[in-house]
This record gives sequence, structure tokens and C-alpha cells, in this order.
Amino acid sequence: MRFIVYLAAGAAGGVLGGMGMGGGTVLIPILTLFCGVEQHLAQSANLLSFLPMALFSLKIHFSNGLVDTRGIAWMIVPAALLSAAGGFFVQALSGAALRSAFGVFLCLLSLWQASSGFTQIKKKKNAQSGVAHRVRFCRRF
Repeated sequence: MRFIVYLAAGAAGGVLGGMGMGGGTVLIPILTLFCGVEQHLAQSANLLSFLPMALFSLKIHFSNGLVDTRGIAWMIVPAALLSAAGGFFVQALSGAALRSAFGVFLCLLSLWQASSGFTQIKKKKNAQSGVAHRVRFCRRF
């Protein structure tokens, strides 16, 4: 039974990752809440599962000509250094502190996603009302 839960967690993470949202936003809570996996181990499993997906995505993006390599060192070097520093920092945290920090991150991410969604809806409504107004104005003349 546990295998099915792990399989479903991986599938949910893969689908969301494929849609552009990080699969870890689903995978980590499923592993910790439903599978009883310790927080550090769940986040490690998420990072480890991310590597093959990232390599596969990178291959596809390269083959479609969607990767701009100019200035890539300016992104890779600080990202690698800060990732290593973050890994050492997280080792010093307790599982409860890490779980709380991840929960706060998810809440902030949800607020940001909702805010950007409402902004997109408002832009669409404004654009549509502007078109309707122009059509009504043109019909008068």
C-alpha cells in the first residue's frame, strides 16, 4: 500500500513539475503528512528526484533552441555556492523548524500565485471592456 502512495506522490510531483510549478510543493507535504517521512529526508528525496527531470527538460529546451547561454556563469556560480551554503544551514535546523519554514514558504507562494492570478483576470477584464467601449463608440458615428 505504501508503494502506491509513493507512486501517487511521484506522479503528482511530476505532473505539477511538467506544468511549470515545482513538484516539491506537492511531493514534500505528501511524503511528510501521508507517508510519515522525516522533513529532511522528504526534501532530500525531492531534490534528488529533481535532477533527472531537470536534465531531461534542459535537453528538450536545448534541442528547441530555447536556452540562452550568454551570462550563464553569472547564474551558475552564485546558485551553486548559495545552494551549498543553504544545505549546510538546513542541516543545523531541526525537522520542526524546517517543516515550519517550508509551510511559511508554501503560504507565501499561495498568496503570490493568487495575487498574480487576480491581476491577470483584472487585466483581461480591462482589455475586454476597452474593446467593448471602442466598439460602442465607433457604432455611434
